[in-house]
Amino acid sequence: MACTSCSTSDGGAPKGCKNNGTCGTDSCNKLTVFDWLSNMSLPNGEAPFDCVEVRFKNGRKEFYRNTEKLTLSIGDIVATVASPGHDIGIVTLTGELVKIQMKKKGVNHLSNDVPKIYRKASQKDIDIWSVARDKEEPMKVRARELAIAQKLEMKISDIEFQGDGSKATFYYTANDRIDFRALIKDFAKEFSTRIEMKQVGFRQEAARLGGIGSCGRELCCSTWLTDFRSVNTSAARYQQLSLNPQKLAGQCGKLKCCLNYELDTYMDALKDFPDFETRLVTEKGDAICQKQDIFKGLMWFAYTNNFANWHVLKIDQVKEIVAENKLKNKVSSLEDFAIEIVVEVEKNFNNAMGQESLTRFDQPKAKKKPNKKRKVVGENTIVANNKKPANNTKPNNNKPANNNRPAPASAEKKPAEPRKPIIITKNVDKK
Repeated sequence: MACTSCSTSDGGAPKGCKNNGTCGTDSCNKLTVFDWLSNMSLPNGEAPFDCVEVRFKNGRKEFYRNTEKLTLSIGDIVATVASPGHDIGIVTLTGELVKIQMKKKGVNHLSNDVPKIYRKASQKDIDIWSVARDKEEPMKVRARELAIAQKLEMKISDIEFQGDGSKATFYYTANDRIDFRALIKDFAKEFSTRIEMKQVGFRQEAARLGGIGSCGRELCCSTWLTDFRSVNTSAARYQQLSLNPQKLAGQCGKLKCCLNYELDTYMDALKDFPDFETRLVTEKGDAICQKQDIFKGLMWFAYTNNFANWHVLKIDQVKEIVAENKLKNKVSSLEDFAIEIVVEVEKNFNNAMGQESLTRFDQPKAKKKPNKKRKVVGENTIVANNKKPANNTKPNNNKPANNNRPAPASAEKKPAEPRKPIIITKNVDKK
């Protein structure tokens, strides 16, 4: 369908993208070419380019000639030539940029083989197109069941109906050549329509279906990448990546296309390096390369009888040893050429406010001891609690104890009288 998320008519039929295909939705953002010449006018007397680019389901694009001189803009739904009948697509590019795209894809714009556009799609065309598109998903499930029933080693990845609903194209992937003549008969009997089978590669299948890569962005093949170059494991070896198929493979099951992006940079940097298979001959034994660092120009070597200890050498030192070996001379040892790598002290971040600790609020705060409070009795008086601890009387060991003598009457203990609170008065000046 067209960009229904940003522009629809009153009746619900799509009108097209009002943002010239840059609204960011899936239907607009898939392999879209930004029309940077849209705001420029043509010189006087020059007619606009008569070819347009039309997109169909899942990024399939074709070029058509506007023989009827229709006023077309990006997002318009048009009816185009098909075999048989007609197809419905969305205009994705107009103007002079179409000529550049046709040249890029090897299409001659002067040839008579370029198909033409019939008309702008009517509401009836759009309704038939919508009904046909709604049949694709349940038809795909049933088609897979029929393929499994015949025990064919193939995977039906997608189905695309023609705009008039007269033909259905089945896209499938397979490792070997498949004899699907009996399968087509079952499809025609089951779906009662014209069937066309197209085999696509695994990378093309991922491009049609789309998805999110391990980098967190949309797949390159479904957004901007149009040519699929071969990728082999040597690209991973040159970049010193671990040969782990789970990390190097994309959603298509093949090696990721992005392995080729930085390969040229690594190849240019490795021109100054000796061959990785270089063997250094010393009096202590032969040494082979274990690791390279193209950014610092260093190589790590280890003796064949002791792979645990690695020695770091610069490129110039390795070339010097290789030159001596070519003269059939042995150097004493790698230790004479090895350099020591000073490990930099890790810098700790210190905040100027002293709040660099992230766990400073995790520990519970210590409870404060309760303070002795003073009670305010009146406006000018404050009562202080002046209690003193009771004195512990100890017996006098110097005097002999006489337990038989009765205690005098004056010595009888009297109940202790409560202490009177000390009243502190303050002069408060009232204004």
